[in-house]
Amino acid sequence: MNHRITRANERGLKDIGWLQSNFTFSFSSYANPERNGFGLLRVFNDDFVKPGNGFGLHAHANMEIISVMLGGRMNHIDSLGYKEEVTTDGVQIMSAGSGLRHEEHNIGDDEVNFLQIWIEPKLQNVTPRYQRRSFPEAKRKNQLTTIVSNEEGTAHCWINQNARLSLGYFDAGQTLTYGFSPLNKLVFVFVITGELLVNGQALAKRDSIGIWETDTINIECPSEARFILIEAPINH
Repeated sequence: MNHRITRANERGLKDIGWLQSNFTFSFSSYANPERNGFGLLRVFNDDFVKPGNGFGLHAHANMEIISVMLGGRMNHIDSLGYKEEVTTDGVQIMSAGSGLRHEEHNIGDDEVNFLQIWIEPKLQNVTPRYQRRSFPEAKRKNQLTTIVSNEEGTAHCWINQNARLSLGYFDAGQTLTYGFSPLNKLVFVFVITGELLVNGQALAKRDSIGIWETDTINIECPSEARFILIEAPINH
């Protein structure tokens, strides 16, 4: 097994007042040649948006873009005709494909916190697609819940790549073993709250670990913990 840990205070930071972005990988003004993504997981941003602010109309193409809402309320308006509201525990995906435009703003009274995740697609220039699902925390205690995969279904969002994203919310003392698809060669774990031991490696709040050259990982929860787990291919 090989692994790479990124501590919370080692991430890139962009703070422009209304937006604070924490970059695990090179993005925007943060460029780190040692952190240019992890396999086909290209972007993992931990974003905070102040009320009344947001991202104006902009374009995307040929990228699988996933937003995981950790707190607050954001709207979503896109060139496909969708006008949605995404709230805490909501997940939205855009299979940008041949191209779409969208905008999103904090429409609530509290700060928004969401994870912005980009994964390279399996097929290029597919028809763009948007999807939203909700995963209430109360319904997923002490279990790993799939929120995004490459499989179509009504219980989760699906994207144009052999990847799987899961949310965990576990009490202190809980443990689990995670085996991932042979199509995928790496797994990435980010601690939202609490502490984890991942294959014996201690992680605190907002730390992350990337693991490869193994097909299972063991996760222990010394405290109540929330985390996201992403498995993805190393390459196309």
